[in-house]
Amino acid sequence: MNGDLKYTVRETVGAGIYQRLRQDIIMGRLRPALRLRLDQLKEDYPAGASTLREALSRLAADGLVLAEGQRGFQVAPVSPEGLREIAGLRLLLEEEALTRSFAAGTLDWEVSVIAAHHRLDAHEERLEAGDTSRIAEWRLSDFHFHQALISACGSSVLMRTHAEVFDKYLRYQMIALAFRPAASRPEHEALKDAALARDAEAAVAMLCHHLSAGVEQALSQEANWVEG
Repeated sequence: MNGDLKYTVRETVGAGIYQRLRQDIIMGRLRPALRLRLDQLKEDYPAGASTLREALSRLAADGLVLAEGQRGFQVAPVSPEGLREIAGLRLLLEEEALTRSFAAGTLDWEVSVIAAHHRLDAHEERLEAGDTSRIAEWRLSDFHFHQALISACGSSVLMRTHAEVFDKYLRYQMIALAFRPAASRPEHEALKDAALARDAEAAVAMLCHHLSAGVEQALSQEANWVEG
């Protein structure tokens, strides 16, 4: 029994370290191409070498870290081609999920979309006013809004895959510091309105514009893509 408890504690610690490293990569705190040396990581993250290696191996499976054999690990690099590929994949997944979700959404689904949009709009209003102190919360609310839109799609696999791709798209935006709240606020409003009207065609057209504009904004800030 005691052995089982120790295993559970180790597993919980490992999951926490994995999530912290993952978040730091996505939010751009661990820069692209940065070599992840265990000695340095042990100072920044409270874990032993084996726990860190396990977390890094999981991140390599996610595509956020590169495993270099005996040379260790490196944060996955970024490129304009990579951004376009991730944006295209996100559009493909989200378009299918939106269409399914709009067809099947209930009144409770509509309420969840409205609530998620309200939270996102409040964050974007602050950001538009120049308050950048809560960037992480804004990005989380952005994710929750897009997940709310597709939450009635009827496929947990589709939603989970979309979430993974969304994180990789978000990573590019955070690295490029590509924030466009004055433009994205009305785009998100249009997506919310299309959801309530069950107008999948309008939502997909707006989503295509939303992602295309986000990609162009990120590419215009390519000077910020300094690899650590």
